Amino acid sequence: MPERYDIARQYRPLFAATMPTILSHPAVPLAIGLALGSRVIPARLLVAGVVASIVPDLDVIGMRMGIAYADQLGHRGATHSAVFAIVLGLLAAAFSGQLRASRLAAFLFVAACAVSHGLLDMFTTGGMGVALAWPVSDARLFFPVRVIRVSPLSLKTLLGARGMVVMFSELLWVWLPAALAGLALYVATGKQGRNGKARA
Repeated sequence: MPERYDIARQYRPLFAATMPTILSHPAVPLAIGLALGSRVIPARLLVAGVVASIVPDLDVIGMRMGIAYADQLGHRGATHSAVFAIVLGLLAAAFSGQLRASRLAAFLFVAACAVSHGLLDMFTTGGMGVALAWPVSDARLFFPVRVIRVSPLSLKTLLGARGMVVMFSELLWVWLPAALAGLALYVATGKQGRNGKARA
């Protein structure tokens, strides 16, 4: 029993701090969607993009099922890959009618929102890297510059002092850049682009 406790304590930091909060991943789809406007990114497609930006973290369910963190199906594994993002994009394209968008728009937007999740995680200061190239490679990757404070998986910890530090970090390194990028996109596309037809 003591040995099992020591192992759990040894790996606890990996499970306690592994990602930006689920509240910040939607920053990317919201910035793009609001910048391009509802005629380019209809409300239903925007919601699908927000969901796609969050879905990769459903892999934490595997932790409860005994799947190891470093496993291909573990946290930041297959669901954080570019291939998984493409699959979600194809799924969105298949339901483009219900999303009230063209197949191309649905695919590109949802795939971009999904892959943004792994890219944001690659900027975090803890946990393991992201298997972005899975299944070609199961290597876990980080960006050379890592500035986003990782979020605790524990809700109690997130609501404490440490959670406040994480929230400030995400405001600075996720929401502010997303807002600035969205503003730049808004200016670049212009009124004509935003008022164009959403469906091809």
